Amino acid sequence: MKKSQLPRSQAIDRFDIQPGRVLARKYEVIKLLGRGWEGEVFLVREHRTQIERAVKMFYPQRNPGDKMVNFYARKLHKLRHCPIAIQYHTHETIIYHKQPITLLVSDFVEGVLLSEFLARQPGKRLPAYPALHLLHALASGIECIHQMKEYHGDLHTDNIMVQRYGLGFDLKLLDFFHWGSPKPENIRDDVVDLVKILYEAIGGIRQYNKQPPEIKAICRGLKRSLILKKFRTAGQLREYLENMQWGQG
Repeated sequence: MKKSQLPRSQAIDRFDIQPGRVLARKYEVIKLLGRGWEGEVFLVREHRTQIERAVKMFYPQRNPGDKMVNFYARKLHKLRHCPIAIQYHTHETIIYHKQPITLLVSDFVEGVLLSEFLARQPGKRLPAYPALHLLHALASGIECIHQMKEYHGDLHTDNIMVQRYGLGFDLKLLDFFHWGSPKPENIRDDVVDLVKILYEAIGGIRQYNKQPPEIKAICRGLKRSLILKKFRTAGQLREYLENMQWGQG
């Protein structure tokens, strides 16, 4: 039987990991951060340094032969110089219910999800000017990823963490990156997703008609062909934002 074909009796759909448990003899679990298709993410404290980290525990049936862990680790290592990407540290193996479980250890990202951040704003949206600052921070971060010949593939407000904001935004991408070699279409998908995030940030359909022409000149009615006619890459979008002039949208 192949490793990827675990019987249902051996499949794990949830880890019973409580605060205070020590993983790999070095990481004390503080709390569960989230749960998804691939596994669960915990906030932990490293014993020797007292540094807080994030540990992702993969369900074994989702990680045959450690393919997923190795994929993520290589991606994050490749993108280690992109400020918007999470920093990978190491991986460990523990035995859970007589099965080897791989842990991927990375930076713990503090802040609030962009979706939650927007929900807390007056009217649950951003005014045009700070929304453009948000878009600039995102476009700059994704441009770095594209320059490394990589892509994200699933950008939305629930996988972006806002760490700080003021004149600009300090952002981190929470999830990892999709399988497969990057293609031009993947790059274009990221660009369209960036514009969709701007659209959501300014209030979506209920506020779009009230937006200044500068916003509409970027959103282009969310028509993919019109967006890509104007912005082929995240870098082009960033340059446009840095050189745009108000009153000439």
